[in-house]
Amino acid sequence: MTDGVLIPEKGRNTLFASWKIALGGAILLLVALPLAFPDPYARIINFIYDGLWMTFAVTGAAALAATLVGLLVGMGQMSRFRPFNFISTIYVEVVRGIPLVVQMFYVYYSLGQFLSISGFPAAVLALAVCYGAYMGEIFRAGIQAIPQGQMEAALALGLSRGQAFFNVILPQTLKIILPALGNEFIALLKDSSLVSMLALVDLMQRGRQDATKNFQYFETFTMVALIYLVITLILSRLIGILEERMQNKPKGGVTS
Repeated sequence: MTDGVLIPEKGRNTLFASWKIALGGAILLLVALPLAFPDPYARIINFIYDGLWMTFAVTGAAALAATLVGLLVGMGQMSRFRPFNFISTIYVEVVRGIPLVVQMFYVYYSLGQFLSISGFPAAVLALAVCYGAYMGEIFRAGIQAIPQGQMEAALALGLSRGQAFFNVILPQTLKIILPALGNEFIALLKDSSLVSMLALVDLMQRGRQDATKNFQYFETFTMVALIYLVITLILSRLIGILEERMQNKPKGGVTS
């Protein structure tokens, strides 16, 4: 994945200016088009906006689940316990080689022959499984970036390996991988539009319903695209603010 928009920081003037222009232009169009042309643009907004709740629900649940899966997989790839390490590595290689849409269909239709699973949990499961593999690689790289001396110093102070990892290594890892995780969250939000194929009434599905009913494909998907653009741009800035605040905190870790 890792195809999210760049995270704007105030120190990167060109990128931050481009972000403001893109966000301002998108918001301007979202406001101006319905005011200038109530039919169809105002009608389209009134019809599709409730699909946002499903989009946010799927994205939020899948992002949380994928982060937990990614952490577990990243730990597994760094583990000295060979079965855990082997399973984690195979999982990453297999999942990254299968398109997300195929995984969604597999969970919903193939597993649906044996398990009673509805559209929402199927969508969350498929997104979590897919993005968990990519986040696992991010966590692995972040953990490897922490000097080995940090773990050794924590163990020397009497912490167990588990305590050392969660209290010393993981906080430093999160600070390093936050931009990459942020891009995965943004990409996940965009890929959540695929859940419309599982009969979930998200933003994309509402757009399809309106376009099919009124044959106004250009107008409808223009509004859908603008809404997605505004959401992703705002999310990218929020992640940028979080990253700036984490960078301004005193550096953590353990000194021997």
